[in-house]
Amino acid sequence: MIFDSTVLFSDGQAITATANSTNVVDLGVSRDIGKGVPVPLLIQVTEDFNNLVDLTVTVQTDTDEAFGAPTTLATSGAIPLADLVAGYQFPLQYMPTGTERYVRVTYTVSGATAPTQGKVTAGVVAGHQHGY
Repeated sequence: MIFDSTVLFSDGQAITATANSTNVVDLGVSRDIGKGVPVPLLIQVTEDFNNLVDLTVTVQTDTDEAFGAPTTLATSGAIPLADLVAGYQFPLQYMPTGTERYVRVTYTVSGATAPTQGKVTAGVVAGHQHGY
């Protein structure tokens, strides 16, 4: 998969507690992220998770880089630990519509014990790979 570092939210980010993506993407004042076609997004597990019950990934946007009042654009739903193995791709395949200037990804950990391993890479990609 081809990632562009300027629109990369997380690059092998360790998720050991509920957290925001390492990077916030600034779409600029005009917020032009595509000319009427879906913009491919890939959020993928790059290291197996342990300990947690499930992980939820959310794409958020705000007019403020500090995300004082974020708006949720899309969510993966709770993904159980058994699915969170290297190579798993979250079911958020395209950048949601309705973005404001800034966009980030949040990772919400559920369970009594925090994970001690588990990493995610997330960002806009050149396209999706398909097995057909």
